[in-house]
Amino acid sequence: MSMIQVYVTGGTFDKDYNYITGKLYFKDSHLNKMFERGRSTLDIDVKTLMMLDSLEMTAADREIIIHSCRNAKTNQIVITHGTDTMVETARVLADASIDGKTIIITGAMVPYAFGSSSDGFFNLGSALAFVQTLDEGVYIGMNGRCFDWNNVRKNTKTGYFEPLHG
Repeated sequence: MSMIQVYVTGGTFDKDYNYITGKLYFKDSHLNKMFERGRSTLDIDVKTLMMLDSLEMTAADREIIIHSCRNAKTNQIVITHGTDTMVETARVLADASIDGKTIIITGAMVPYAFGSSSDGFFNLGSALAFVQTLDEGVYIGMNGRCFDWNNVRKNTKTGYFEPLHG
């Protein structure tokens, strides 16, 4: 079994809720707690690259993601990311031609900090399974489904990811 590199970039996945102001904010990643709670026995290395809302992600931020993926010591990579621009990041990663790596980008529509109403736990578990079984390439893993980077969109009316073509 090889190691899985997990890169944290922020997004709703890792947001916390301020009960006084009613606003979402970033503090620390929830991933290590999630792996413990899920009783994961996988060899996982978690690195936080940034803690951003994906709507604030710049080309320079995406270059950091590309550089990190290209230099990862493993060929299995999961990236937690905000759902609003994860398809854009997937395109940039695919265009960067990072050979020999399987990259799954996943996220959440509801913060993990919200407990059982969050889809983050499910999406993270699915992404871990996808990264171990798929061929090299860039994929989006959301809602229990895995999409090729160039055949997916976020349906902003339903809040689900769906294929562009059949």
